[in-house]
Amino acid sequence: MRNEKTRTRSTVYSARAAVATSHPQASLTAIEMLQKGGNAVDAAIAAIAVQCVVEPHQTGIGGDCFAVYMPRNADAPIALSGAGRAPAAANPDWYARQGITELALDSAHSVTVPGAVAGWCRLIADHGKLSIGTVLEPAIRLARDGYVVQPVVAQDWLQEAPLLANHPVAASVFLPDGKPLPEGSIHRQPLLAATLEKIARDGHQGFYEGEVANDMVACLQDHGGLHSLDDFAEARADYVTTISSRYKGYDIVELPPSGQGLAALMMLNALDGMDLRDPGLSEADRIHIFAELAKLAYHHRDELFCDPDFGSTPVQQLLSPQWAEFARSRIDMKKAAAPTVWPEVTQLDTVYACVVDEEGNAISFINSLFHSFGSRIMAPRSGVLFHNRGAQFRLEAGHPNAIAGGKRPLHTLIPGMVMQNGQCVAPFGVMGGPYQAAGHAELLSNILDHGMDMQQALDAPRSFVYRGVLNIEQRQDESVIDELRSRGHDAQWSPTPIGGGQIIWRNPQSGVLAAASDPRKDGCALGL
Repeated sequence: MRNEKTRTRSTVYSARAAVATSHPQASLTAIEMLQKGGNAVDAAIAAIAVQCVVEPHQTGIGGDCFAVYMPRNADAPIALSGAGRAPAAANPDWYARQGITELALDSAHSVTVPGAVAGWCRLIADHGKLSIGTVLEPAIRLARDGYVVQPVVAQDWLQEAPLLANHPVAASVFLPDGKPLPEGSIHRQPLLAATLEKIARDGHQGFYEGEVANDMVACLQDHGGLHSLDDFAEARADYVTTISSRYKGYDIVELPPSGQGLAALMMLNALDGMDLRDPGLSEADRIHIFAELAKLAYHHRDELFCDPDFGSTPVQQLLSPQWAEFARSRIDMKKAAAPTVWPEVTQLDTVYACVVDEEGNAISFINSLFHSFGSRIMAPRSGVLFHNRGAQFRLEAGHPNAIAGGKRPLHTLIPGMVMQNGQCVAPFGVMGGPYQAAGHAELLSNILDHGMDMQQALDAPRSFVYRGVLNIEQRQDESVIDELRSRGHDAQWSPTPIGGGQIIWRNPQSGVLAAASDPRKDGCALGL
């Protein structure tokens, strides 16, 4: 039921199809694709391509993508990893000889070969109904003719302006006259429009070979990168087998490592053995429980998760009842604890869109540059802004996530899906870099433990502990943060809203769709 004291917007209900994204133009584009005869895949990729133009700090064709797609009558979800790989020449020894001890966020060494376009092209070819040219047409038009800067985009743009100032090519595009664009202004990216047109015409080859690839490789090499034309020509997106776990009677589906979806499932497994509806639990108790479990899950993530082509993450052990019991046993309700790796284990900035179409096909899709404006390195003739996902690599030889040629780094991007009895109940996703795994657990707990509707679950105040600091959104009472500090947490008010998210939930009896979009972003949910 709608709560007028706390509600920011209503859940959108539809009997036919629904979309939810973080930008109104992207949501509208997804609807338009469905009206043209496209399916969920076409609509999601068209929306994401538009977001690569209108939310340039969050995502771009120089980034990566991931998807979970559930055709209506399929036996299992189809999962795709569009994670970029490190240049073939990259290895810890090379960096050690150069005296490089970290992969700086604005360094070419933090740039892996972008995987987003490879993912788009493969999904459309295998599962779409429209051509890549039709799907990209709205994004091309907005990049060429201009789009209006929305309020949250403008706010983020202003905050990140000092970082752009040190990168002349990116600054010439995103800081015209030396200033970020205010809300309501019109922005154009003609070079990006031309590159999107090449992809629309030539598909995968239009980006990873020829003129665009030559420009990208030359740019990265000019910035000291080890990238080659061969690295780009060999780029691909791969189908992967999903992992899942049960929570409150539902199957929660995630992508396997090198993504962090496993961490979300680890948290949910531990929470599944707890009664979060207990009226004796305070808000401080709830935040404390999530913080303690997040610290444990993320500690295991950082120590063990890796590209499966280069190592083995102990997925089954970490999803076992024994790990969940270990995690629960580590929670002292009176005191914050330091995380530790389970002794039994074998050690071996983002946009999101979801669509359910009229046929019942559902997709959960995420695309990112990682940090705001990625590496801030922009190829000068193609207008491609590169992500900095490679900063997640480690430089310690022997670490599971150590950089290596052709290797994918630990990824924070995780599209999610809720299933029941073999049917898709809800595609969902949460933005916010590292927050995503904890965000998945928090969002689903809001719905399945606390009975919130879709919009309430996204609206609810958030908290997130990362690198020792417990950030809490400022809608909580002062007494909550005082109580958490008394338990030993380094708790502080979050300087910005935590993450974002979208979800579409299908009622299994009526088939009615309930769609919601996070008020922390500019976007919206729409239905047909």
